[in-house]
Amino acid sequence: MSTPGRSFGKSPWRHDPGPVWLGDRLARFRDPLHAHEALPPFPAYVKPLAPSSAGAAANKPGSSQSAGGSRRPKGSDLSPRFADVRGRRVVMIQTAIGDSLYATGEVAGPLLRNGMRIRGRNTDCYGYNSRSRTLYQSHPWVLGVRGDSSAFGVILETTHTFEIDLRAGIVFACEGASPGVVVIERDSPAELLGVLSELTGTMPMPPLWALGYQQCRWSYEPDEKVREIAREFRTRQIPCDVIWMDIDYMRGFRCFTFDPEKFPDPAKLSDDLHAQGFRGVWMIDPGIKVDSDYGVYTQGRDGGHFVKASGGDEYRGSVWPGPCAFPDFTREDTRRWWGDLYVDFIAHGIDGVWNDMNEPAIFDGPGKSMRDDARHDADPELGGPDNHARYHNIYGMQMVRATREGIMRARPENRPFVLTRSNFLGGHRYAATWTGDNTSNWEHLRLSIPMALNLGLSGQPFVGPDIGGFDGNADADLFARWMGIGALLPFARGHSIKQSVAHEPWSFGQACERVCRLALERRYRLMPYFYTLFWEASRTGLPIVRPVFFANPGDPALRTVDHAFLLGNDVLVVADVNPPGKHAATAGKPGGVLASWRAFDVVDECAELPKLFIRPGAIVPVGPAVQHTDEILAAGSGTTCTERTLLVASDEHGKARGVCYDDAGDGFGYQRGVYALTEYVFESGKMTSRVMDGTMKLPSSQSVTMKAV
Repeated sequence: MSTPGRSFGKSPWRHDPGPVWLGDRLARFRDPLHAHEALPPFPAYVKPLAPSSAGAAANKPGSSQSAGGSRRPKGSDLSPRFADVRGRRVVMIQTAIGDSLYATGEVAGPLLRNGMRIRGRNTDCYGYNSRSRTLYQSHPWVLGVRGDSSAFGVILETTHTFEIDLRAGIVFACEGASPGVVVIERDSPAELLGVLSELTGTMPMPPLWALGYQQCRWSYEPDEKVREIAREFRTRQIPCDVIWMDIDYMRGFRCFTFDPEKFPDPAKLSDDLHAQGFRGVWMIDPGIKVDSDYGVYTQGRDGGHFVKASGGDEYRGSVWPGPCAFPDFTREDTRRWWGDLYVDFIAHGIDGVWNDMNEPAIFDGPGKSMRDDARHDADPELGGPDNHARYHNIYGMQMVRATREGIMRARPENRPFVLTRSNFLGGHRYAATWTGDNTSNWEHLRLSIPMALNLGLSGQPFVGPDIGGFDGNADADLFARWMGIGALLPFARGHSIKQSVAHEPWSFGQACERVCRLALERRYRLMPYFYTLFWEASRTGLPIVRPVFFANPGDPALRTVDHAFLLGNDVLVVADVNPPGKHAATAGKPGGVLASWRAFDVVDECAELPKLFIRPGAIVPVGPAVQHTDEILAAGSGTTCTERTLLVASDEHGKARGVCYDDAGDGFGYQRGVYALTEYVFESGKMTSRVMDGTMKLPSSQSVTMKAV
């Protein structure tokens, strides 16, 4: 989309004549009017970005490799223009006709973001829809794909509230200090995301069980109801790994407590779940009830750990427990205090933690959040003491940072699993995410795929929706279709609100239950492939689910596909996201290079499930049908299992290749090389394999069979 000239009143556009080169085709631009001002810290990055002399040499003026270089196609000079408009900092970047824009974090609506506007201010947006401009997370990042398949990315280095306007090129506007603007150029979207991951880090490997299906409701109470749900899954032979405890397990909504009547023995409940192959994930919110008889509150008050009001008193706002104080997670000593609260909490056998309401959501606050003039006593690492307006968008990110670090200290031998509703660019280093309080309708089913894809394009690979929809009542058709799609997204959890009808896989009759069982059997049979993709994401930053244009970024017909996605490089998922009887013309298998991909499945035929296709030349590893991931670990050495099937789709030359990653399924031995990356090669009608990397020994008893597709 070309950008016409713009003017804002009498504010002229300013251009940085000397960007700072940070690496090959990687540059930071500043508004020359404010270039003398120090750049505030930007917590999205793993470490502060430093100038690169090698980058400067490689990107000399006029080079075709330059970020924003003059030898790009006409109309695509990416050098930002700057202006100050009505107290805000405005940045404009010109794009070219044929450029497709994506990412921008957690956004509702189509995959292609051209023509869209979003507001980056983390908000409790219950009831959002495809027209909502503000959601729970903020990612000041745009990814562009050119007509020639090359790619570019732009980061706005601000934690303040911002806007991204993609109606004519790329226009950022933000409050606060003048931001840096980092521009990245690469030859493909995959290469571009590799650079983003170098800057913002990659997702740590989760425990294997976190890849299984997870069942939640607001709320399963009392504890006997939790046991009942667990028994039903096993009795009905529907695969599941995790049961979630929402806020009603607490004593009067006091975090880190248990209701003595409804959950009198959480350790016994955990033991009972573990005995059946389940894990338990429990919710913790940031709002701490103001109660002088509540130890968490008095510790926080006496330690000075809470956010202050503008006048210096403790900031208070109303959430589920009533009046609450809020930890100041911008302080290292507060993060340590908060993290240490998990020592006793997870000693009850708790396996994972869910941080919710952490925008922060405050019922009686402006915009359902904290006042901008509240005060944070932030550490220099984040920028020092300042008001909430500066730190609002990273409040949830710093909360899950504290949570993850605390769990690591309390249980250093296990990989933490943390889920968060609110986050910021780079926050994938600390937590997985879901797409918030969606609604049980077909619009939100359709939103599930592009929302997950754009988050993946923003560096957050471990993502999925509330399967079936959180608010409202699903029916059998909607729930079955949603389970089929959700079971193939990275984070697979069903969740629903209190007032809704039951939303378990068996709640809508036998036909729907069968679809759900097959959908989840499919996920678990594909677990070796899923786990390999999680490893790849943790190493390279590539999303686990990818837009179909990753198969051929130069094909414009693939740029707008919302109903299909790639699972890694080798599997195409094509979903029907329309109600029964309302087939859409765009609902079929995409064409182009994908036309030759071959249909396959690993479960019995089921018309309600998305269609699967394998890339010619690929080998996809699959495992046996299991009820939970502990059965995989029990059957082999770590994730290797004793049975493995290789789906082989030879290309026009009769060749195929694939890899499979295995490790212990938990712990950190993989960081010391205790894993096995196995390469499989099919050629001349024969299969060969070798361990390419890692010191883990594969079981000699493993049975590997080959199935041609």
